[in-house]
Amino acid sequence: MSMTDPIADMLTRIRNGIMSRKARVNVPASRLKQHIAEILKQEGFITDYRRVEGPRTHPALQIELKWTPDNRSAIEGLKRVSRPGQRTYVGKAEIPKVRGGQGIAILTTSRGVMTDRVARQQAVGGEVLCVVW
Repeated sequence: MSMTDPIADMLTRIRNGIMSRKARVNVPASRLKQHIAEILKQEGFITDYRRVEGPRTHPALQIELKWTPDNRSAIEGLKRVSRPGQRTYVGKAEIPKVRGGQGIAILTTSRGVMTDRVARQQAVGGEVLCVVW
């Protein structure tokens, strides 16, 4: 069975892992998902991620969720913005600020996958994949 929106599936698996207080979640691997996980790690939303390959299984990303000392998740919310049925593109002047700068928007641009802050610094627009706060 094919999946129509693998990025939404990744975000949903992370959201479900947070709701059920999991330490880690597994997501089918792809380069785009790996770039998104790298950004989440750099911004402090997850502890770490690694690519796991089994002898008979497809590669997966194992994402370690980050928890605060008072047992709250570092991720308060995840939202998919651009979907396969309705793509959302923004120019360099329309890049959204998430929660007044407290969150991040992840964009895919002609220069790669990056956060909204980096896209503003490099003055490039692109497709808004998701927002995290």
